[in-house]
Amino acid sequence: MFREKCLVAYKAKPAVVTAIGDKIDISVLGGEKLRVREKDIELIHPGPLDASAGALAGAAEPLDGEIRDAWELLGAGADPAARLTLKELAELVYGGYSPQTAWAAYGLLREGVYFAGSPGAISPCGAAAVEAAEQRRDGKLRDAREREGFLLRIRANAPILPKPEDSPDYQAAGRYSDSPGGGATDLRFLQDVEALAFGRSGKSRTLKDLGRPETPEEAHRLLLSWGVWTPWVNPHPSRFGVSAVSAQEAVPPPPAESRADLASLRSYAIDNAYSADPDDAVSVEGPDSEGRYTLYVHVADPAASALPGSPADLEARGRGATLYLPEGPARMLAEDVLSRFALSPVGALSPLPVRERPAGVFPALSFRLSLFPGGVPENIEVFPSLVKVTRLSYEEADRIVSGRVASGDDPAAASDLVALAGLGEANTARRVKAGAVMIDLPEAHIAVDIPERRITVEPNAPSAAAAMVRECMLLAGEAAARWASSRSLPFPYVCQEAGDLPGSPLPGPAGSWQLRRCMRARTLSAKPGPHAGLGLEKYTQVTSPLRRYTDLLTHQQIRAALGSGAYVGRPPLSEDEILPALAAGEAASTAVVHAERASRGHWLAVYLSGMKDSQWEAVVLEKRGGFAAVIIPALGLETQIPLRDGMELNDLARISLVSVRIPQALAVFA
Repeated sequence: MFREKCLVAYKAKPAVVTAIGDKIDISVLGGEKLRVREKDIELIHPGPLDASAGALAGAAEPLDGEIRDAWELLGAGADPAARLTLKELAELVYGGYSPQTAWAAYGLLREGVYFAGSPGAISPCGAAAVEAAEQRRDGKLRDAREREGFLLRIRANAPILPKPEDSPDYQAAGRYSDSPGGGATDLRFLQDVEALAFGRSGKSRTLKDLGRPETPEEAHRLLLSWGVWTPWVNPHPSRFGVSAVSAQEAVPPPPAESRADLASLRSYAIDNAYSADPDDAVSVEGPDSEGRYTLYVHVADPAASALPGSPADLEARGRGATLYLPEGPARMLAEDVLSRFALSPVGALSPLPVRERPAGVFPALSFRLSLFPGGVPENIEVFPSLVKVTRLSYEEADRIVSGRVASGDDPAAASDLVALAGLGEANTARRVKAGAVMIDLPEAHIAVDIPERRITVEPNAPSAAAAMVRECMLLAGEAAARWASSRSLPFPYVCQEAGDLPGSPLPGPAGSWQLRRCMRARTLSAKPGPHAGLGLEKYTQVTSPLRRYTDLLTHQQIRAALGSGAYVGRPPLSEDEILPALAAGEAASTAVVHAERASRGHWLAVYLSGMKDSQWEAVVLEKRGGFAAVIIPALGLETQIPLRDGMELNDLARISLVSVRIPQALAVFA
């Protein structure tokens, strides 16, 4: 069948047989020499054919022939059972049988539009199949022509078709897209570029064809420069695999169960004025005759309904935490969880004075502990409760504590908040004495209104009330860890090894920067351990179960240990069960942190993009290698500038915005 110098097909490439033995030696187009089995090749032409590259290339050159006429002739008059050989097909279509016409006929057979079968038994395809195949082929050819035109326009910096501003499907999120049935458009050729920019793909045919780097940043840059995206597209959550849409699995309402009635306690939910998910509140009683206070930390109770392994629990585990974006949150639990479990009406703070604000009663999981100022939590109790909560902003709480009480405010709030502030200050001192690391660097709040095309950046003012709330939450976490440890309960403990701290930290912001760089990463464990950064022997997080999965997990374990409500007969998770859940939640929350950080950088870049040469005040944090690390308090932005003579740590430097690169989320200052 095969002989030397015959033309064969090997993996759809032309090859020449050069020797025949136990196996067959062939030379393939491209110069590759191979030894193959008979079944690996197909005979195309008996030859003889020169084995040179030129001869093979000549055999593979395309030919024009009467292809459709031949198919119609065979389809109309041939015996349906008859079969053609490759030689007969070549003679019919191309008028002769040579290595070149044989290879062209073999190409028709492989294409499968008009003819099908094998080189020794070829038959014409049916009319319906041919029509469908022609449409597919013509569509591919049309797409190829249109794609080439698109690439030519891109290389010539010509507008894409249609121009984005003419597209009827302008997206509120700042992205333009093609409208179905809109005719020829270049936008469909940019889908792979968008997929790369969103991090949904690691490559882009379009960028490769243009000779551009196949990176998300380059894809983002080109989409902006072509006008397909506006700066109001934030691709960073998608790049980290994080959903920018809130969870969908509903959390059922809290089941009927016995709850301690704490509605007579004055309880305060204190947070930033822009916070929309109040999930903790504090109350205080005392001091008693010995100087001991009773502190209550009331926490939202979604674990009452979100049971381990439930759809809502598994979705929350996959998210790890609520994604707080400047353009709005994507919640770990479905949106309706706020109306059922938040400890205050959701939305803006009431403008009424404190004593006139309506305060509803809400289900909570309450942590009650007694302590002397500066002491460790004692007599710890945890139980389901009903609480009546008044909501305050940090600014309002600061005003009340400092005595600047507005007319009509409740004077009882001053007594409570002053007591809480004292407990907070004493707890801070206790932790510092135990080695806690206090880091204080300026931060700013960024809010983005995409439909209105508005970005606001406001520096967070220092707040004693914020520090007070922080300490109350730390006391609750420490108390919960002690409570669980005393019961040998597998629990999501938060631990941290001591870093290599300097003996004499620098003062001011430069010192905070220095200490932060020395800190080691926290770890999560089912067994208790010290948290060096906080100066605590045991610690966990329990005060944010609406927005952190590990907090929800602690609540589920507590609820199971208490055996109340829906947890009757449901034991706590074992260590082997809790560790996978803990690891999955922590991995997901890490992606959320990265997405939040990258998104902040993106929106700051967009905010600054129209402010070239604007002046900003920065604080020098570090000097290294000809550059100074600085922080801009008004933006909460850390960056680098060239180091100048006489520049010292903690100095205020007046810097100027040089340029902004939105795809890199980078602002350059000097």
